[in-house]
Amino acid sequence: MASGNHGLQPRKQPRQARAELTRQRILTAAAHVFAEYGYAAGTTNRIAEQARISIGSLYQYYPNKDAILIEMLTRHLDAGTAAAMAAAGYDEEGVPGPLEEILRGQVHTAIANHRDDPQLLRVMAEAPRSPELFEKIEQIQTERVAHARELLEHHPEVRVDDKQTAAQLLVSTIEHVVHMLIAAPMAVDAGRLENELVAMLTRYLTAAQPLRTGR
Repeated sequence: MASGNHGLQPRKQPRQARAELTRQRILTAAAHVFAEYGYAAGTTNRIAEQARISIGSLYQYYPNKDAILIEMLTRHLDAGTAAAMAAAGYDEEGVPGPLEEILRGQVHTAIANHRDDPQLLRVMAEAPRSPELFEKIEQIQTERVAHARELLEHHPEVRVDDKQTAAQLLVSTIEHVVHMLIAAPMAVDAGRLENELVAMLTRYLTAAQPLRTGR
């Protein structure tokens, strides 16, 4: 009997452009099917029909719809991480730019990434969470917090004392606020969301810290 999460791993690792295009067709079809029918009723038969391939061909790439969803979420998370790193705000000599501009870049890329996959965010609430997916999310979260802490420790405008906690708050606030408001049935205007979230984070990170008294 197989152990671990092998049943959720893609069966075929494509090395040719044609195979990768087929995988992308399956993922695109799955996004349409999940958006129309929901995750529970979004069967592999419907996904194969939407992708215009046989069910046997689909199973050559993914053993079940859980594996398809994990692939979709993994790509979504990886794209978000890459975009966030690209918006780090350092010049060629490694000197950080204005803090507000850096935060705007982070928030803007988060909003853009979530707007690219608005239905995926809703599907996440319906679908079962596998250990593999939790591990992927935790890994990316750890990387983003470490990157944020490095920024806070070296940026001259930052006045917050507890850099580790601030880094965790920064990453979590951007991710969860954007996730909740973009995916909401009555979504907040993206431009207003960006401006208000950037203003909130900038004030928090640059404000003088209150004196702490012992207990």
